[in-house]
Amino acid sequence: MVLPLNLQASQQLTFTPVYLFLCFLLFSASLFVLIRSFNNGADKKTTSNNRPPSPPAVAIIGNLHQLGKLPHRSLQALSAKYGPVMLLRLGQVPTLVISSADMAREVMKTHDIIFSNRSRPTAVHFFLNGFIDVAFAPYGEYWRQTRKICVVELLSVLRVQSFQYVRKEEVDILVNKLRVLSGNRSSVNLSQLLLEVTNNIIARCVLGRKCEGEGGKIGFGEFFGDWFPCLGWIDVITGLTSRLKHTFREMDDYFNMVIEEHKLSKNDDETSTNQVIDKKEDFVDILLRVQKDGVLEFNFTIDDIKAILVDMIVGGTDTTFTTMEWVMAELLKHPSKMQKVQEEVRRVVGNKTEIEVEDINKMDYLKCVIKETLRLYPPIAFLLPRETFASAELCSFHIPPKTRVLVNAWAIQRDPKFWDNPHEFVPERFIHSSVDFKGQDFQFIPFGAGRRGCPGTAFGVAAVENVIANLIHWFDWELLHGTTFEDLDMHEVYGLTINKKVALTHVIPVLSPSS
Repeated sequence: MVLPLNLQASQQLTFTPVYLFLCFLLFSASLFVLIRSFNNGADKKTTSNNRPPSPPAVAIIGNLHQLGKLPHRSLQALSAKYGPVMLLRLGQVPTLVISSADMAREVMKTHDIIFSNRSRPTAVHFFLNGFIDVAFAPYGEYWRQTRKICVVELLSVLRVQSFQYVRKEEVDILVNKLRVLSGNRSSVNLSQLLLEVTNNIIARCVLGRKCEGEGGKIGFGEFFGDWFPCLGWIDVITGLTSRLKHTFREMDDYFNMVIEEHKLSKNDDETSTNQVIDKKEDFVDILLRVQKDGVLEFNFTIDDIKAILVDMIVGGTDTTFTTMEWVMAELLKHPSKMQKVQEEVRRVVGNKTEIEVEDINKMDYLKCVIKETLRLYPPIAFLLPRETFASAELCSFHIPPKTRVLVNAWAIQRDPKFWDNPHEFVPERFIHSSVDFKGQDFQFIPFGAGRRGCPGTAFGVAAVENVIANLIHWFDWELLHGTTFEDLDMHEVYGLTINKKVALTHVIPVLSPSS
């Protein structure tokens, strides 16, 4: 069985009698929603004047039609008119959109506790065994305990360092593959190679084995129930729920197999009469040890372990790959920046046959390149959606409980108030700047901030630094004959992450003189 990382859940409906019947049901249900919204209007008048400004909404769908294909750009444009705090109605879901660093600080620091709950998307419910993971677990004691496991046991600085052997082995495989391809100056699908190395690094650290899935892209379909809670039954009739359950069962079976193998391997090690084996722990080993030691204040089950494993794979794979792809795209687009970072990397490495962690720590301009890429292309444009679990006052506005909250990191990180030439790729802006992505500088929050900030920042950045440093040290990069660097398509497509619309499919690695 393969690791089911291709989790796409979408299907086109045709104009069959069943489809027309569903349209009739949807229309009928929509009338019910509309009537109910009118009935509730009087109750809301007392507080509406104290709520954030809102763009005009349409009956039934609210502001959904204004999101467009690139919601981060659409909402940035709306915020320019309605302000950095907007209240939208996405279907039936009240959604607060934050578009400035000052307001992000209010949400993720000043009022962090009130804004620390999570919304509950349908797809996530299935894949995380009912929100018993870390990323989407409701704010409370369970979340605090599981997050502590991640911070202390899985994603600490020492743990990240312990997985350097995995990064080195997988990067060596990538470099050797490119060396062979560079011999006849063949073009390569660099995006696919970056996805493969990312999948393998993450899978080996988390599961102790290479990724066996196809493609590795993560995707979740949109569900009626996420925007119209009273219409969740449509997901059942259209088969969306059924297909998602099927994919979940496949993934669940796979994780059960991996966990059982780890248990058997552990038993063999403990009963062996031979010399003690120096076995490197992966995340499954660590979580099973935590379960066995009983150090948590609740019954830590196999389902809890599987939910955390999903977090680590989904949260680590697409975001890390996307960042690598954008870094290489921007360097290819700007040859002078590529030359500058190559000169630094090659100067630091010298005549060594491999790049070590100590070398990367000396590559200041490389780190600026990665920061600037994360500024322009935060992996998740709106971070992970938050939700208020109580009423809050934000900039004199009343925010009701159970309001979904989107922090538009993409817009904040391109705010001309904080960034000169905000849409241009200028790594030099970070050379003499103390601004970092650790959650203290709210104009730069690619990994979020506060209690719900990403605990895996160091883990992901270490992979990006290792891969990029090796790619630009061992190889020069060219485009196919007849293609110029200016021709590179830098448009994005919106999904779980902000991906390049056109992959880097026709680039040529040329073995550098330092090789």
